[in-house]
Amino acid sequence: MGRSRNPRRAAAATAAVEEAVDGGLARLVPDPDRSRAWTLLIDGTPQSHVDLDDPGYLSFEYQRRLGHVIDLAAPPGKPLHAVHLGGGAFTLARFVAATRPRSTQQVVERDASLVQLVRRELPLDPNARIRVRSADARAGLGKVPDGWADLIVADVFSGARTPAHLTSTEFLDEVRRALKPSGIYAANLADGPPLAHLRGQIATAAARFAELALIADPAVLRGKRFGNAILVASDLPLPLSELTRRAASDPHTARVEHGRRLTDFTGGAQPVTDAAAVDSPAPPPSVFR
Repeated sequence: MGRSRNPRRAAAATAAVEEAVDGGLARLVPDPDRSRAWTLLIDGTPQSHVDLDDPGYLSFEYQRRLGHVIDLAAPPGKPLHAVHLGGGAFTLARFVAATRPRSTQQVVERDASLVQLVRRELPLDPNARIRVRSADARAGLGKVPDGWADLIVADVFSGARTPAHLTSTEFLDEVRRALKPSGIYAANLADGPPLAHLRGQIATAAARFAELALIADPAVLRGKRFGNAILVASDLPLPLSELTRRAASDPHTARVEHGRRLTDFTGGAQPVTDAAAVDSPAPPPSVFR
């Protein structure tokens, strides 16, 4: 990773950066424990954490869980064709570039002003094969060639909610079109009691993929609190044993549900279509206090 620094950053290394972007007020806040690490917030909601000196480091619990999926998506070090729907600070694209050199990646981020801010303040490694497109996630996915991607990661939030058009079977049809037959789809989902959105998303994925797993904090799965869950889907068997081991041993301990237990968890929820889709629920204010 290049170590060139913005002159303004060198003069005020501990100062936060604030700038209006399309999605609200963006803040880049320095991490007091890591010299070149930053947290991105939009209207006060934490979005991403990036360490420019160590892009293989993942701080947020949901990003660590997605990191486990990425680690197990192919043999160690093997380059991937990856698509990231939702850019944030490009944390996961940086992670793939660091852990799987020579990977070719596409990032689709609708907020063009945010893309400009991140590129300026947290520049990407110029040697990384990362293309960033400012577009709606579903429209950007439509530009990906058939069967191109080994991995598609969906981490799209607008005002802390996933837009409705990214929650349907029709959206997953586009995901499947862009994936290789052996490809993996992973989505960051957020929900709280009574977990209707999460159950519906599992049912929707089950209507399009043969194999599913869900990684989440047990308290979230029990409907005790609002939180994130990572849905993993493929048409080939998933690396469940290793995924379970990593989730259980992670500093942010999680459980992996799959098979009959995951089917039972849906409670008879039906797949979501474009006609019936709604945005994911808004988190309660207490989540970010």
